Amino acid sequence: MRLPLLALLARGPAHGYELKQDLEQLLGSAYPQPNVGQIYVTLGRLEKSGLIEGEDVAQSSRPNKKVYHLTDAGREALRAWFEEPEDEPRVRDEFFMKLALAPQTGLADQVALINQQRRQYLNTMRQLSKLAAAEDRDNRIAHLLIEGAMLHLQADLDWLERCQEELEELE
Repeated sequence: MRLPLLALLARGPAHGYELKQDLEQLLGSAYPQPNVGQIYVTLGRLEKSGLIEGEDVAQSSRPNKKVYHLTDAGREALRAWFEEPEDEPRVRDEFFMKLALAPQTGLADQVALINQQRRQYLNTMRQLSKLAAAEDRDNRIAHLLIEGAMLHLQADLDWLERCQEELEELE
């Protein structure tokens, strides 16, 4: 959450609730929505670390609000984030641990585990399809997010098929 908030502040000052709304509008309903409390806690941490600065702004009929802006250190952290490629191979996969350990426990069948996981992925794909249909057609970012998730799920389904083929050859 830290770096996405810095990225939103790169375009100009904003308060916490405004940042929450901007994230929701940008990413659409497929992305897990952060709660406003999480936003404000993160903003406090960013401010303590010197990446943003907050300024209290008086409002006539409401309590003061704190508006945040990016510092030079925040802009540099954001630049470094954009320059660094993501390297997250899925070697530590919880499902694969279950699949690998099932025969040693005698508590689960590997093919049954694969079928259960396949059903889960297919259900998730159906939910994403519904979200895509309901999402504003002009929100290309939200549609790309959903499409990326669907492609990852399709790759996971293909991998499950490969696992099942390998296990059948071992029998």
